[in-house]
Amino acid sequence: MTVRRLSATLVFALVALVALPARARAGDVWDSWASIFADFFMGPQQKEEFRWHGAISPGGTVEIKGVNGAIHAEPAAGNEVDLVALKRGRRNSPREVQVKVLPHDGGLTICAVYPTSGFAPPNECAPGSGGRMNVRNNDVSVDFTVRLPAGSSLVARTVNGGVQASGLRGRVEAHTVNGSVKLFTEGVAQADTVNGSIDVEMGRTDWADAASFQTVNGSITLALPSEASTAVEARTVNGRIATDFELAGARISRREVSGTIGAGGRRLALQTVNGGIQLRRRN
Repeated sequence: MTVRRLSATLVFALVALVALPARARAGDVWDSWASIFADFFMGPQQKEEFRWHGAISPGGTVEIKGVNGAIHAEPAAGNEVDLVALKRGRRNSPREVQVKVLPHDGGLTICAVYPTSGFAPPNECAPGSGGRMNVRNNDVSVDFTVRLPAGSSLVARTVNGGVQASGLRGRVEAHTVNGSVKLFTEGVAQADTVNGSIDVEMGRTDWADAASFQTVNGSITLALPSEASTAVEARTVNGRIATDFELAGARISRREVSGTIGAGGRRLALQTVNGGIQLRRRN
C-alpha cells in the first residue's frame, strides 16, 4: 500500500468526519475511525444475514448460544419466534459460521456454530450444557435479534457481547463474559457477566429456589415490584450498596447488606467486586 494512497485515505476520512452533524460526531468519531482503519488494514467488512421463523410450544424456552456478538430480544407480534442473525467478518468470511436452529421438546436452541479448530472435536449445537462452542482465530461476529411470543422464556448465552431484552413477559436468563446485561421482563430473571454492568427490572419474584446477579467489573441495578418477598444478600468490594426497600433483620456493613423483604423466603444474591449495587422499588 503506497504512502500516497494512505494519505488520500486519511484525508477522505477527515472530510467525511467533518461533514457529519455535530451531534453525530460527538458519539461516532471513534467508531468511524476504527471502521476506516479496519477497512484499510484488514479489508472491508463482509456481512450476511440468516433469518428464521417458526412456532414454539406455549411457554417454551428459546435458548441462544453465541460466542462473539450481542443478543437482543423483544416481543413478537404473533405466536411465532422470529430470528435475525447478522454475521460480520473481515479476516474470515461470514459463510464460515453456520446458524443452527434445533427444535426440541422444551423449545428451541439456536447456535452460532464456528468451524472446527485444528484437531479438536467438531463444534455442535445442543441444548443446555451440551454441545461444543470452541472458537480460535476467527473474527466473525454474530449478532442475534429474536422476537418471542408472549409467555416464552429466554436463555441467552454469549462470550464477547452484551445481552438486552425488553418488553418480555416470561423468564429470562442472561450469561456473558465481556458485555453488559440489560433486561426488562414481567417474569423473573437472573444474569451474570464478568466485565460489564447489570441492569434488570422484573415483575415477579416467584423464582424456584434462588435468583442471582453477579459481575466482577461493573455495577448492579435491580428493580423489584413493591410486593416482593425475598431474602437478600448483597456484596461488593469496591462500591456502595443502596436499597429502596426496608429490610427486616438487616445486617449492614460497608461491603455487605442482608435482610428480608416482605415475607422473605426465596434467596436473592447480588454480588460484584468493582461496582455499586442498587436495589430499587419498581415504579
